[in-house]
Amino acid sequence: MSDATSARIQGQINENPVVLYMKGTPSFPQCGFSARVVQILSHVGVPFKGVNVLEDPEIREGIKAFTNWPTIPQLYVKGEFVGGCDIVMEMFQSGELQTLFADKGITAGQAA
Repeated sequence: MSDATSARIQGQINENPVVLYMKGTPSFPQCGFSARVVQILSHVGVPFKGVNVLEDPEIREGIKAFTNWPTIPQLYVKGEFVGGCDIVMEMFQSGELQTLFADKGITAGQAA
């Protein structure tokens, strides 16, 4: 991964409290795993930045090297890598995800 790609990823993570590296966009996810994480974040009511890795091959490969995590989607909260779809789902079901947002000072409103 190039230094420029690494710097771009670090910048996105630093500038946004919640970032989801995903296939597609939040309004039009292009894989089931990305769609599931978008649904969870929407349900919890947390605003997030979606980064479409399909539009940028450097980011798509770079993000895997950045975290040493082989799959997408990848969720970051306040600069910290949380995990992929399975981890986010498990954390949501157990209430850990909501606690993480609260602990990090991210206001979440319950979606109707």
